[in-house]
Amino acid sequence: MNELERTIEWHDGTVLMIDQRVLPLHYEIKSYTAYQGVAEAIHTMVIRGAPAIGAAAGFGMALAGLQSAAKTRSDLLRDLEVAAEVLRQSRPTAVNLFWAIDRMLKASQRSEPSGRITADDMRAALIREAQKIADEDVEINKRMAEHGAALIKDGDMILTHCNTGALAVVDYGTALGVIRRAHEEGKRIKVFADETRPRLQGARLTAWELMRWGIDVTLIADNAAGHYMRTGAINICFVGSDRTTANGDVANKIGTYQVAVLAKENGIPFYPVLPTSTIDLSLPNGDLIPIEERDEREVTEIDGVRIAPIGVKVGNPAFDVTPAKYVTGIVTENGIAYPPFELSLHRVVHGQ
Repeated sequence: MNELERTIEWHDGTVLMIDQRVLPLHYEIKSYTAYQGVAEAIHTMVIRGAPAIGAAAGFGMALAGLQSAAKTRSDLLRDLEVAAEVLRQSRPTAVNLFWAIDRMLKASQRSEPSGRITADDMRAALIREAQKIADEDVEINKRMAEHGAALIKDGDMILTHCNTGALAVVDYGTALGVIRRAHEEGKRIKVFADETRPRLQGARLTAWELMRWGIDVTLIADNAAGHYMRTGAINICFVGSDRTTANGDVANKIGTYQVAVLAKENGIPFYPVLPTSTIDLSLPNGDLIPIEERDEREVTEIDGVRIAPIGVKVGNPAFDVTPAKYVTGIVTENGIAYPPFELSLHRVVHGQ
């Protein structure tokens, strides 16, 4: 198998995923037959992007069902709870991770009308539910792309941050999916991609995907975005989200907040693109979102080469929160939410 059709796939009891740590110089496929391996893949960013992490968690739970030697339904449920906790610990910020795990646990607890359900019935149900999560993600991305592409005019110059393409989901993309759809519609667009330090997802992944799709892309340093906005080279911004709260605050890859502030200062629309599974209505605002702090070596080293003084203190938050006042609108599969977000997000989550 040279390339996967999707970022993550299930093949006969094995989870396959593209190793995003080695792109664009190498294309490698990792395989997992244990949920512990899937949890480690999420933590080490073999796979990343909120929707892709959700799909990985679903498949991880399906693997947990196959791994368990339980003969009874109650014993299998106990093993699944253990696996769920391991997977929950892999990354704290992306709400899709917890959403998918909870959905898988609910699927495992469903009863047949007859009341007769075996441990093997539960294992089969887990596999079906995980595949359903993955298939739904592809459809959701295409619906988001349709809504978001309507915001893009022929000739637009677009800024994006981090990676939100097919690699960040099961297939197609969120913010990059919007851009991809506009390109497929024949709109002549130009994209500026932030490099996205410290893991360089923009440089390594976004640039690679856009070039594969034949879209005009210019890679820029993160601290160059303001220059291009002020000089008129950018007129609209699309980003992703790992968790969005009830008031419209958006947690996304570190550096998104400064992009939003610069966009507001320069009168440029700023649109996060996200599935409704990323909206956490239980949190009233972004101050309550846990922000993952990652290994200091991501900042002090590049490809294992030290670039900072030994002993220097390092802060390495993986995400930041953009307050809703900087957000023009939020693109979802159920349409675009506009302020006041307390009302509009509730409507799109419930498909109203």
